[in-house]
Amino acid sequence: MDTMTTSDPIRLLGLRDTALSLDEVHRAVRHDAAGATDLFVGTVRDHNGGRAVSALEYSAHPTAEAELRRVAEKICVDHPVLALAAVHRTGLLAIGDTAVIVAVSAAHRGDAFEACRRLIDTLKHEVPIWKHEHFADGTQDWVAAGTAG
Repeated sequence: MDTMTTSDPIRLLGLRDTALSLDEVHRAVRHDAAGATDLFVGTVRDHNGGRAVSALEYSAHPTAEAELRRVAEKICVDHPVLALAAVHRTGLLAIGDTAVIVAVSAAHRGDAFEACRRLIDTLKHEVPIWKHEHFADGTQDWVAAGTAG
């Protein structure tokens, strides 16, 4: 689900099985009244909990896009957001791949920082996306929404 309207501060939302574009997300939250834009980019790291990670695989529940919209709407109600975007990968990702990008524009930097942090934290806690970790030793583990780091 990708959304782009001028009256809706939620400019771009999506779950994608293709590479994410920082430029696309940044463009989506441009706003003439914005004095600040805050972006968060989550990448696949090579370790977790002291164990070497070789890859991650993300899966999403069929309700994940609706939940992502609900989270975005709540952020827009609770914070003075001018524009908001959030995209998350699904599928198999390699070390260094971008897993999630969220962005918020606001009139002032403090508002942009706070809204962006709340957006990524709430997305990770409430949107039903699961992380399947593949470790270098051949073992695997699942991390449910709400426990992902």
